[in-house]
Amino acid sequence: MEYSCVSLLIFCMSLLCFLISTQGRWHHHHHHTKHKHHSHHDTMPEISVPPEPSTALAPEPSGPPDDENSGGSTEVFDVRKFGAIGDGVTDDTNAFKMAWDTACQVNSSSTIYVPNGFSFMIQSTIFTGPCQGGLVFQIDGTLMPPDGPEEWPKNNSKRQWLVFYRVNQMSLQGGGAIDGRGKKWWDLPCKPHKGINATTLPGPCDSPVAIRFFMSSNLTVQGLKVKDSPQFHFRFDGCQNVHVESLHITAPALSPNTDGIHIANTNGVQIYNSVISNGDDCVSIGSGCYDVDIRNLTCGPGHGISIGSLGNHNSKACVHNVTVRDSVIKVSDNGVRIKTWQGGSGAVSGIMFGNIHMISVRNPIIIDQFYCLTKDCLNQTSAVYVSDILYEGIKGTYDTRSPPMHFGCSDSVPCTNITLSDIELLPAQGDIVLDPFCWNAYGELETLTIPPVYCLREGVPRSILDNKDMDHC
Repeated sequence: MEYSCVSLLIFCMSLLCFLISTQGRWHHHHHHTKHKHHSHHDTMPEISVPPEPSTALAPEPSGPPDDENSGGSTEVFDVRKFGAIGDGVTDDTNAFKMAWDTACQVNSSSTIYVPNGFSFMIQSTIFTGPCQGGLVFQIDGTLMPPDGPEEWPKNNSKRQWLVFYRVNQMSLQGGGAIDGRGKKWWDLPCKPHKGINATTLPGPCDSPVAIRFFMSSNLTVQGLKVKDSPQFHFRFDGCQNVHVESLHITAPALSPNTDGIHIANTNGVQIYNSVISNGDDCVSIGSGCYDVDIRNLTCGPGHGISIGSLGNHNSKACVHNVTVRDSVIKVSDNGVRIKTWQGGSGAVSGIMFGNIHMISVRNPIIIDQFYCLTKDCLNQTSAVYVSDILYEGIKGTYDTRSPPMHFGCSDSVPCTNITLSDIELLPAQGDIVLDPFCWNAYGELETLTIPPVYCLREGVPRSILDNKDMDHC
Protein backbone atom coordinates (compact mmCIF):
# COMPACT_ATOMS: atom_id res chain seq x y z
CA MET A 1 0.00 0.00 0.00
CA GLU A 2 2.77 2.41 0.97
CA TYR A 3 4.62 1.49 -2.19
CA SER A 4 1.54 2.25 -4.34
CA CYS A 5 1.14 5.76 -2.83
CA VAL A 6 4.78 6.58 -3.51
CA SER A 7 4.40 5.45 -7.13
CA LEU A 8 1.29 7.57 -7.60
CA LEU A 9 3.07 10.63 -6.16
CA ILE A 10 6.00 10.20 -8.56
CA PHE A 11 3.65 9.86 -11.57
CA CYS A 12 1.75 13.06 -10.69
CA MET A 13 4.98 15.06 -10.28
CA SER A 14 6.27 13.84 -13.68
CA LEU A 15 3.02 14.81 -15.40
CA LEU A 16 3.15 18.30 -13.87
CA CYS A 17 6.76 18.84 -15.08
CA PHE A 18 5.83 17.73 -18.59
CA LEU A 19 2.94 20.22 -18.80
CA ILE A 20 5.11 23.11 -17.56
CA SER A 21 7.86 22.27 -20.08
CA THR A 22 5.40 22.10 -23.00
CA GLN A 23 3.86 25.44 -22.12
CA GLY A 24 7.32 27.06 -21.97
CA ARG A 25 8.31 25.77 -25.38
CA TRP A 26 5.02 26.99 -26.91
CA HIS A 27 5.47 30.44 -25.37
CA HIS A 28 9.04 30.69 -26.67
CA HIS A 29 8.01 29.69 -30.21
CA HIS A 30 5.13 32.17 -30.26
CA HIS A 31 7.37 35.00 -29.08
CA HIS A 32 10.06 34.17 -31.69
CA THR A 33 7.54 34.18 -34.55
CA LYS A 34 6.18 37.55 -33.51
CA HIS A 35 9.69 39.01 -33.37
CA LYS A 36 10.48 37.69 -36.84
CA HIS A 37 7.47 39.53 -38.27
CA HIS A 38 9.20 42.82 -37.38
CA SER A 39 12.54 41.91 -38.98
CA HIS A 40 14.59 44.36 -41.04
CA HIS A 41 13.58 42.79 -44.37
CA ASP A 42 9.83 43.19 -43.84
CA THR A 43 9.78 46.72 -42.42
CA MET A 44 9.06 49.63 -44.75
CA PRO A 45 11.62 52.45 -44.58
CA GLU A 46 10.37 55.83 -43.50
CA ILE A 47 9.41 58.16 -46.36
CA SER A 48 8.62 61.85 -46.41
CA VAL A 49 4.88 62.03 -46.95
CA PRO A 50 3.16 65.08 -45.42
CA PRO A 51 2.18 65.69 -42.71
CA GLU A 52 4.63 63.21 -41.13
CA PRO A 53 6.73 60.20 -42.14
CA SER A 54 4.89 56.93 -42.47
CA THR A 55 5.88 54.18 -40.06
CA ALA A 56 3.52 51.49 -41.31
CA LEU A 57 4.75 47.97 -41.84
CA ALA A 58 5.58 46.99 -45.39
CA PRO A 59 3.08 44.69 -47.09
CA GLU A 60 3.90 41.02 -47.23
CA PRO A 61 5.50 39.89 -50.50
CA SER A 62 2.79 39.22 -53.07
CA GLY A 63 3.47 37.51 -56.38
CA PRO A 64 1.75 37.62 -59.75
CA PRO A 65 -0.40 34.65 -60.68
CA ASP A 66 1.49 31.82 -62.38
CA ASP A 67 4.88 33.41 -61.68
CA GLU A 68 7.19 30.92 -63.32
CA ASN A 69 10.39 32.84 -62.61
CA SER A 70 10.11 33.14 -58.86
CA GLY A 71 11.10 29.55 -58.22
CA GLY A 72 9.87 30.01 -54.67
CA SER A 73 13.03 31.93 -53.69
CA THR A 74 12.18 35.44 -54.93
CA GLU A 75 10.19 37.85 -52.79
CA VAL A 76 7.61 39.62 -54.91
CA PHE A 77 6.24 43.05 -54.00
CA ASP A 78 3.05 44.10 -55.80
CA VAL A 79 2.90 47.91 -56.08
CA ARG A 80 -0.84 47.80 -55.26
CA LYS A 81 -0.01 46.52 -51.77
CA PHE A 82 1.86 49.79 -51.25
CA GLY A 83 -1.14 51.89 -52.22
CA ALA A 84 -0.84 52.17 -56.00
CA ILE A 85 -4.25 52.61 -57.65
CA GLY A 86 -3.45 52.12 -61.34
CA ASP A 87 -6.31 54.13 -62.82
CA GLY A 88 -4.06 56.26 -65.05
CA VAL A 89 -5.03 59.43 -63.16
CA THR A 90 -4.02 59.00 -59.52
CA ASP A 91 -0.40 59.85 -58.69
CA ASP A 92 1.17 56.47 -57.78
CA THR A 93 4.71 57.80 -57.35
CA ASN A 94 4.99 57.25 -53.59
CA ALA A 95 3.71 53.67 -53.85
CA PHE A 96 6.42 52.86 -56.40
CA LYS A 97 9.07 54.52 -54.24
CA MET A 98 8.00 52.48 -51.21
CA ALA A 99 7.99 49.27 -53.23
CA TRP A 100 11.49 50.06 -54.52
CA ASP A 101 12.89 50.93 -51.07
CA THR A 102 11.46 47.74 -49.56
CA ALA A 103 12.60 45.41 -52.36
CA CYS A 104 16.02 47.09 -52.41
CA GLN A 105 16.62 46.11 -48.76
CA VAL A 106 16.01 42.40 -49.33
CA ASN A 107 19.25 40.42 -49.16
CA SER A 108 18.10 37.82 -51.67
CA SER A 109 16.60 38.47 -55.10
CA SER A 110 13.35 40.40 -55.15
CA THR A 111 10.73 41.49 -57.68
CA ILE A 112 8.69 44.68 -57.93
CA TYR A 113 5.50 43.64 -59.68
CA VAL A 114 3.41 45.97 -61.85
CA PRO A 115 0.27 43.95 -62.64
CA ASN A 116 -1.50 43.61 -65.96
CA GLY A 117 -4.73 45.53 -66.51
CA PHE A 118 -3.66 48.68 -64.66
CA SER A 119 -2.16 52.00 -65.80
CA PHE A 120 0.08 53.71 -63.27
CA MET A 121 0.89 57.42 -63.51
CA ILE A 122 4.28 58.26 -62.00
CA GLN A 123 6.05 61.60 -61.61
CA SER A 124 9.74 62.12 -62.43
CA THR A 125 11.54 59.77 -60.04
CA ILE A 126 15.04 58.52 -59.27
CA PHE A 127 15.28 54.91 -58.08
CA THR A 128 18.58 54.75 -56.22
CA GLY A 129 20.83 51.78 -55.50
CA PRO A 130 22.85 49.89 -54.73
CA CYS A 131 20.40 47.28 -53.50
CA GLN A 132 21.16 44.36 -51.17
CA GLY A 133 20.43 41.72 -53.81
CA GLY A 134 19.46 41.35 -57.45
CA LEU A 135 16.22 43.07 -58.40
CA VAL A 136 13.60 42.47 -61.09
CA PHE A 137 11.25 45.28 -62.10
CA GLN A 138 8.44 43.26 -63.69
CA ILE A 139 6.14 45.46 -65.77
CA ASP A 140 3.04 43.66 -67.00
CA GLY A 141 0.77 46.71 -66.78
CA THR A 142 1.35 50.22 -68.16
CA LEU A 143 3.53 53.03 -66.82
CA MET A 144 3.01 56.65 -67.88
CA PRO A 145 4.21 60.13 -66.88
CA PRO A 146 2.07 63.26 -66.47
CA ASP A 147 0.51 64.29 -69.77
CA GLY A 148 2.74 67.01 -71.20
CA PRO A 149 4.74 69.97 -69.89
CA GLU A 150 1.72 71.77 -68.42
CA GLU A 151 0.98 68.80 -66.14
CA TRP A 152 4.64 68.37 -65.15
CA PRO A 153 5.32 69.65 -61.59
CA LYS A 154 7.41 72.82 -61.79
CA ASN A 155 9.94 71.59 -59.21
CA ASN A 156 10.58 68.29 -61.06
CA SER A 157 13.30 67.84 -63.66
CA LYS A 158 12.03 68.15 -67.21
CA ARG A 159 15.08 66.37 -68.59
CA GLN A 160 14.31 62.88 -67.30
CA TRP A 161 11.36 60.80 -66.17
CA LEU A 162 12.40 57.45 -64.64
CA VAL A 163 16.05 57.18 -63.57
CA PHE A 164 17.86 54.14 -62.17
CA TYR A 165 21.01 55.32 -60.41
CA ARG A 166 23.88 53.17 -59.14
CA VAL A 167 22.01 49.88 -59.46
CA ASN A 168 23.68 46.52 -60.01
CA GLN A 169 22.14 43.27 -61.24
CA MET A 170 18.76 44.64 -62.24
CA SER A 171 16.30 43.47 -64.87
CA LEU A 172 13.60 45.75 -66.28
CA GLN A 173 11.28 43.35 -68.04
CA GLY A 174 7.78 42.16 -68.74
CA GLY A 175 5.00 42.03 -71.27
CA GLY A 176 3.64 45.45 -70.37
CA ALA A 177 4.05 48.92 -71.83
CA ILE A 178 5.70 52.24 -71.11
CA ASP A 179 3.78 55.13 -72.66
CA GLY A 180 5.87 58.33 -72.76
CA ARG A 181 2.91 60.55 -73.76
CA GLY A 182 5.27 62.67 -75.82
CA LYS A 183 3.00 64.50 -78.27
CA LYS A 184 2.56 67.70 -76.25
CA TRP A 185 6.35 67.86 -75.78
CA TRP A 186 6.99 67.42 -79.51
CA ASP A 187 4.61 70.31 -80.22
CA LEU A 188 6.50 72.83 -78.10
CA PRO A 189 7.18 75.93 -80.24
CA CYS A 190 10.95 75.43 -79.82
CA LYS A 191 10.95 72.01 -81.49
CA PRO A 192 12.09 71.52 -85.11
CA HIS A 193 8.74 71.21 -86.81
CA LYS A 194 8.62 69.64 -90.22
CA GLY A 195 6.14 72.18 -91.58
CA ILE A 196 6.79 75.24 -93.74
CA ASN A 197 10.49 76.16 -93.56
CA ALA A 198 10.88 73.89 -90.48
CA THR A 199 10.01 76.89 -88.33
CA THR A 200 10.81 77.07 -84.63
CA LEU A 201 10.27 79.68 -81.96
CA PRO A 202 12.26 80.57 -78.81
CA GLY A 203 11.11 79.28 -75.43
CA PRO A 204 11.68 76.49 -72.89
CA CYS A 205 12.67 73.34 -74.68
CA ASP A 206 13.76 70.74 -72.09
CA SER A 207 12.03 67.41 -72.64
CA PRO A 208 12.43 64.25 -70.54
CA VAL A 209 14.25 61.07 -71.48
CA ALA A 210 11.79 58.27 -70.68
CA ILE A 211 14.11 55.68 -69.07
CA ARG A 212 17.65 56.49 -67.97
CA PHE A 213 20.25 54.21 -66.38
CA PHE A 214 23.12 56.13 -64.82
CA MET A 215 26.35 54.67 -63.37
CA SER A 216 24.85 51.19 -63.21
CA SER A 217 26.04 47.69 -64.12
CA ASN A 218 24.87 44.20 -65.07
CA LEU A 219 21.57 45.38 -66.51
CA THR A 220 18.92 43.59 -68.54
CA VAL A 221 16.05 45.30 -70.35
CA GLN A 222 13.76 42.78 -71.98
CA GLY A 223 10.38 42.27 -73.61
CA LEU A 224 8.79 45.68 -73.09
CA LYS A 225 6.79 47.82 -75.51
CA VAL A 226 7.84 51.46 -75.22
CA LYS A 227 6.26 54.27 -77.19
CA ASP A 228 6.14 58.02 -77.68
CA SER A 229 8.89 59.25 -75.39
CA PRO A 230 9.17 63.06 -75.21
CA GLN A 231 12.87 62.65 -76.05
CA PHE A 232 15.18 59.55 -76.03
CA HIS A 233 13.31 56.37 -75.11
CA PHE A 234 16.29 54.74 -73.33
CA ARG A 235 19.58 56.30 -72.29
CA PHE A 236 22.53 54.50 -70.69
CA ASP A 237 25.22 56.77 -69.20
CA GLY A 238 28.34 55.46 -67.49
CA CYS A 239 27.10 51.86 -67.43
CA GLN A 240 28.75 48.45 -67.78
CA ASN A 241 27.40 45.13 -69.06
CA VAL A 242 24.05 46.05 -70.59
CA HIS A 243 21.86 43.42 -72.27
CA VAL A 244 18.84 44.61 -74.27
CA GLU A 245 16.59 41.91 -75.65
CA SER A 246 13.27 41.85 -77.54
CA LEU A 247 12.29 45.50 -77.12
CA HIS A 248 9.64 47.12 -79.28
CA ILE A 249 10.09 50.91 -79.45
CA THR A 250 7.80 53.13 -81.52
CA ALA A 251 7.25 56.86 -82.10
CA PRO A 252 6.04 58.82 -85.14
CA ALA A 253 8.58 59.38 -87.91
CA LEU A 254 8.46 63.17 -87.39
CA SER A 255 8.77 63.13 -83.59
CA PRO A 256 11.94 65.12 -82.79
CA ASN A 257 14.94 63.64 -80.93
CA THR A 258 13.17 60.42 -80.03
CA ASP A 259 16.21 58.13 -80.32
CA GLY A 260 15.33 54.55 -79.45
CA ILE A 261 18.45 53.69 -77.44
CA HIS A 262 21.29 56.10 -76.71
CA ILE A 263 24.49 54.98 -74.99
CA ALA A 264 27.38 57.14 -73.74
CA ASN A 265 30.48 56.22 -71.71
CA THR A 266 29.10 52.70 -71.61
CA ASN A 267 30.75 49.37 -72.45
CA GLY A 268 29.84 45.71 -72.71
CA VAL A 269 26.57 46.41 -74.54
CA GLN A 270 24.41 43.83 -76.32
CA ILE A 271 21.29 44.95 -78.21
CA TYR A 272 19.52 41.94 -79.71
CA ASN A 273 16.28 40.94 -81.44
CA SER A 274 14.50 44.28 -81.18
CA VAL A 275 12.28 46.51 -83.34
CA ILE A 276 12.68 50.30 -83.31
CA SER A 277 10.86 52.92 -85.37
CA ASN A 278 10.94 56.58 -84.38
CA GLY A 279 11.84 60.12 -85.40
CA ASP A 280 15.60 59.90 -84.89
CA ASP A 281 18.36 57.29 -84.59
CA CYS A 282 17.25 53.77 -83.74
CA VAL A 283 20.50 53.40 -81.81
CA SER A 284 22.97 56.22 -81.22
CA ILE A 285 26.43 55.53 -79.80
CA GLY A 286 28.14 58.44 -78.06
CA SER A 287 31.64 59.05 -76.84
CA GLY A 288 33.30 56.68 -74.39
CA CYS A 289 31.60 53.53 -75.71
CA TYR A 290 33.36 50.28 -76.58
CA ASP A 291 32.58 46.57 -76.86
CA VAL A 292 29.13 47.13 -78.36
CA ASP A 293 27.32 44.32 -80.22
CA ILE A 294 24.06 45.00 -82.07
CA ARG A 295 22.39 42.02 -83.69
CA ASN A 296 19.06 41.24 -85.37
CA LEU A 297 17.68 44.76 -85.13
CA THR A 298 14.81 45.97 -87.32
CA CYS A 299 15.21 49.73 -87.66
CA GLY A 300 12.94 52.25 -89.33
CA PRO A 301 11.36 54.46 -90.25
CA GLY A 302 13.92 56.72 -88.56
CA HIS A 303 17.45 57.97 -88.95
CA GLY A 304 19.26 54.62 -88.92
CA ILE A 305 22.05 53.40 -86.62
CA SER A 306 24.63 56.05 -85.75
CA ILE A 307 27.99 56.40 -84.11
CA GLY A 308 27.94 60.01 -82.98
CA SER A 309 27.62 62.78 -83.21
CA LEU A 310 31.16 63.10 -81.79
CA GLY A 311 33.54 65.96 -81.11
CA ASN A 312 30.99 68.73 -80.54
CA HIS A 313 32.34 71.93 -78.94
CA ASN A 314 35.91 70.82 -79.75
CA SER A 315 35.62 67.85 -77.38
CA LYS A 316 37.61 64.62 -77.39
CA ALA A 317 35.63 61.52 -78.33
CA CYS A 318 36.61 57.85 -78.35
CA VAL A 319 34.59 54.90 -79.68
CA HIS A 320 35.96 51.48 -80.57
CA ASN A 321 35.04 47.83 -81.07
CA VAL A 322 31.46 48.23 -82.30
CA THR A 323 29.66 45.56 -84.35
CA VAL A 324 26.30 45.92 -86.09
CA ARG A 325 25.17 42.80 -87.93
CA ASP A 326 22.27 40.67 -89.17
CA SER A 327 19.87 43.62 -89.22
CA VAL A 328 17.32 45.42 -91.41
CA ILE A 329 17.08 49.18 -91.95
CA LYS A 330 14.06 50.44 -93.84
CA VAL A 331 12.63 53.76 -95.09
CA SER A 332 15.21 55.76 -93.14
CA ASP A 333 17.16 58.95 -93.68
CA ASN A 334 20.39 57.04 -93.07
CA GLY A 335 21.57 53.46 -92.85
CA VAL A 336 24.78 52.92 -90.89
CA ARG A 337 26.35 56.30 -90.10
CA ILE A 338 29.43 57.77 -88.44
CA LYS A 339 29.02 61.50 -87.78
CA THR A 340 31.54 63.89 -86.25
CA TRP A 341 31.82 67.64 -85.81
CA GLN A 342 34.74 69.68 -87.07
CA GLY A 343 37.14 70.73 -84.33
CA GLY A 344 36.93 67.58 -82.25
CA SER A 345 39.66 65.09 -81.41
CA GLY A 346 40.00 61.43 -80.44
CA ALA A 347 39.22 58.41 -82.59
CA VAL A 348 36.61 56.01 -83.94
CA SER A 349 38.11 52.62 -84.79
CA GLY A 350 37.41 48.91 -84.99
CA ILE A 351 33.89 49.25 -86.41
CA MET A 352 32.15 46.44 -88.33
CA PHE A 353 28.84 46.70 -90.19
CA GLY A 354 27.89 43.28 -91.55
CA ASN A 355 24.97 41.48 -93.21
CA ILE A 356 22.61 44.45 -93.20
CA HIS A 357 19.61 44.67 -95.52
CA MET A 358 18.57 48.15 -96.68
CA ILE A 359 15.06 48.94 -97.89
CA SER A 360 14.62 52.35 -99.59
CA VAL A 361 17.22 54.08 -97.40
CA ARG A 362 18.88 57.44 -98.04
CA ASN A 363 22.62 57.31 -97.38
CA PRO A 364 22.82 53.54 -96.66
CA ILE A 365 26.55 53.91 -95.91
CA ILE A 366 27.75 57.29 -94.69
CA ILE A 367 30.72 58.85 -92.90
CA ASP A 368 30.09 62.54 -92.32
CA GLN A 369 32.92 64.50 -90.68
CA PHE A 370 31.26 67.81 -91.45
CA TYR A 371 28.20 67.21 -89.29
CA CYS A 372 26.41 70.47 -88.50
CA LEU A 373 22.87 71.31 -87.42
CA THR A 374 22.97 74.79 -88.97
CA LYS A 375 24.45 76.27 -92.12
CA ASP A 376 27.04 78.48 -90.41
CA CYS A 377 29.50 75.99 -88.87
CA LEU A 378 33.09 77.17 -89.30
CA ASN A 379 35.78 75.08 -90.95
CA GLN A 380 38.29 73.75 -88.41
CA THR A 381 41.49 71.80 -88.85
CA SER A 382 41.22 69.26 -86.02
CA ALA A 383 38.88 66.28 -86.25
CA VAL A 384 38.05 62.90 -84.75
CA TYR A 385 40.21 60.30 -86.51
CA VAL A 386 38.12 57.61 -88.25
CA SER A 387 39.91 54.35 -89.12
CA ASP A 388 39.51 50.58 -89.43
CA ILE A 389 35.91 50.55 -90.64
CA LEU A 390 34.60 47.38 -92.31
CA TYR A 391 31.42 47.25 -94.41
CA GLU A 392 30.54 43.68 -95.36
CA GLY A 393 27.39 42.23 -96.90
CA ILE A 394 25.46 45.50 -97.12
CA LYS A 395 22.68 44.90 -99.66
CA GLY A 396 19.32 46.27 -100.69
CA THR A 397 17.84 49.45 -102.13
CA TYR A 398 18.48 53.15 -101.63
CA ASP A 399 16.51 56.35 -102.05
CA THR A 400 18.03 58.16 -105.03
CA ARG A 401 17.82 61.57 -103.36
CA SER A 402 21.28 60.72 -101.95
CA PRO A 403 24.20 58.60 -103.17
CA PRO A 404 24.32 55.03 -101.83
CA MET A 405 27.76 55.56 -100.27
CA HIS A 406 29.13 58.79 -98.84
CA PHE A 407 32.60 59.07 -97.33
CA GLY A 408 33.04 62.72 -96.38
CA CYS A 409 36.23 62.86 -94.34
CA SER A 410 38.08 65.75 -92.75
CA ASP A 411 40.37 67.89 -94.91
CA SER A 412 43.19 67.64 -92.36
CA VAL A 413 42.50 64.23 -90.77
CA PRO A 414 41.65 61.69 -93.49
CA CYS A 415 39.68 58.50 -92.87
CA THR A 416 41.87 55.42 -93.28
CA ASN A 417 41.53 51.67 -93.70
CA ILE A 418 37.93 51.68 -94.92
CA THR A 419 37.15 48.21 -96.27
CA LEU A 420 34.23 47.34 -98.56
CA SER A 421 33.21 43.73 -99.20
CA ASP A 422 30.13 42.26 -100.88
CA ILE A 423 28.22 45.55 -101.26
CA GLU A 424 25.12 45.54 -103.50
CA LEU A 425 22.97 48.68 -103.40
CA LEU A 426 20.42 49.39 -106.14
CA PRO A 427 18.00 52.30 -106.57
CA ALA A 428 14.59 51.75 -104.98
CA GLN A 429 12.96 53.37 -108.03
CA GLY A 430 14.20 53.86 -111.55
CA ASP A 431 17.40 52.51 -113.08
CA ILE A 432 19.84 55.36 -112.53
CA VAL A 433 22.68 54.19 -110.31
CA LEU A 434 24.34 57.09 -108.52
CA ASP A 435 28.09 57.18 -108.03
CA PRO A 436 29.47 56.89 -104.48
CA PHE A 437 30.97 60.06 -102.98
CA CYS A 438 34.45 60.19 -101.42
CA TRP A 439 36.41 63.04 -99.91
CA ASN A 440 39.85 62.39 -98.42
CA ALA A 441 38.95 58.75 -97.73
CA TYR A 442 41.51 55.92 -97.89
CA GLY A 443 40.69 52.24 -98.11
CA GLU A 444 40.28 49.15 -100.26
CA LEU A 445 37.74 46.92 -101.98
CA GLU A 446 37.87 43.25 -101.06
CA THR A 447 35.28 42.43 -103.77
CA LEU A 448 33.59 44.25 -106.59
CA THR A 449 30.77 46.46 -105.41
CA ILE A 450 27.44 47.61 -106.81
CA PRO A 451 27.64 50.44 -107.63
CA PRO A 452 31.37 50.43 -108.38
CA VAL A 453 33.57 52.48 -106.04
CA TYR A 454 36.51 54.21 -107.72
CA CYS A 455 36.98 57.13 -105.38
CA LEU A 456 38.72 55.52 -102.37
CA ARG A 457 42.40 56.38 -102.18
CA GLU A 458 44.99 53.68 -101.65
CA GLY A 459 47.44 53.35 -98.78
CA VAL A 460 47.86 55.60 -95.76
CA PRO A 461 48.52 59.34 -96.14
CA ARG A 462 51.80 60.85 -94.94
CA SER A 463 49.97 63.09 -92.47
CA ILE A 464 48.75 60.02 -90.59
CA LEU A 465 52.10 58.20 -90.69
CA ASP A 466 53.88 61.26 -89.31
CA ASN A 467 51.42 61.76 -86.46
CA LYS A 468 51.71 58.69 -84.22
CA ASP A 469 49.35 60.19 -81.61
CA MET A 470 46.51 60.56 -84.10
CA ASP A 471 44.43 57.71 -82.69
CA HIS A 472 45.36 58.22 -79.06
CA CYS A 473 42.34 57.72 -76.82
